[in-house]
Amino acid sequence: MDKLVYSLMDSSRVCTFLISMLLIVYGSFRSLNMEQEANEKEKDSDNPKEENKIQTLDAIQALCLPLGASISLLIMFFFFDSMQMLFAICTAIIAAIALAFLLLPMCQYILRPCTDKKKISFGICGRFTAAEIVSFSLSVTIVCIWILTGHWLLMDAMGMGLCVAFIALVRLPSLKVSTLLLTGLLIYDVFWVFFSSYIFNSNVMVRVATRPADNPVGIVAKKLHLSNMVARDPPKLSLPGKLVFPSMNNNGHFSMLGLGDIVMPGLLLCFVLRYDAFKRSSLNSAEAGIPPPNHHFSKITYFHCSLIGYFCGLLTATVSSEVSKAAQPALLYLVPFTLLPLLTMAWVKGDLRRMWSEPFRTTALPKHLEV
Repeated sequence: MDKLVYSLMDSSRVCTFLISMLLIVYGSFRSLNMEQEANEKEKDSDNPKEENKIQTLDAIQALCLPLGASISLLIMFFFFDSMQMLFAICTAIIAAIALAFLLLPMCQYILRPCTDKKKISFGICGRFTAAEIVSFSLSVTIVCIWILTGHWLLMDAMGMGLCVAFIALVRLPSLKVSTLLLTGLLIYDVFWVFFSSYIFNSNVMVRVATRPADNPVGIVAKKLHLSNMVARDPPKLSLPGKLVFPSMNNNGHFSMLGLGDIVMPGLLLCFVLRYDAFKRSSLNSAEAGIPPPNHHFSKITYFHCSLIGYFCGLLTATVSSEVSKAAQPALLYLVPFTLLPLLTMAWVKGDLRRMWSEPFRTTALPKHLEV
């Protein structure tokens, strides 16, 4: 028991818990702020452009996402050696864009006193503010240094950018779509971690997640016969599909958490945060006919409930991994711990029917809703 507690309190575990929850909270509030800014611009003008950046998943896309993820996993499993340069380059490009999105608010805050909001034209590439140019330049620099060094901290920074960008720019429209998506991904995670070895004689999920790719710099140098000009071989790259945190107390030990284990529950928490804000504003304006909050649960928001559930699910997954000494599908624990308390709380508060189908509809509803 003492050994288990000591393992849970290891610096790598603590970092995994804190960083994953901070990314979800930050990404959710970033999405909420973007939505509020878009609504304000829509009121001020008849040409809202911000909505074009947002991708809202429907039920069909939610059902197809686990299938698409499975196909991508198999492609990386069977063709990794022949396509690893393509994987590394595509990952670097996507990560650079996502990291620029993550760094943009910081650059805007720093540059606000010394620059205006005028955009600089780059021809066919478009018009960009100074903060956007600086954030993108920083992200490209970080990605280039990661390619040259393969350092885990830079890989984590890229992974954090991917998490925040996905949570902020992809939205779930209802609890029905959220349930379909998370249930499908739970089945996907369980199958590829627990049962793939019976079919492919290898744990496909673990193999793909832990397999390093050859450095594109080294591959290009060999093809151009420039290997003699390079002082040492460039390091292999661990692709940023996960967050890795080495332990300060135990050399060689590290904690790993897949980006999907942050992003997918994060989409649910982003949805409930938006619903909390919508319900609060609707109750204040008395426009949507939402039933009054239950006396005993009025101070507990859906976001708080889901965030606590995420923490408990992550803790359970970690304990299970330590006890079994084997890789665990984190979504097996994260999905029930986030989704079931949310469904129960929505039923108790009388919001379940509304959240299930049309949570953000502003037309008047009957005063008494049956769930």
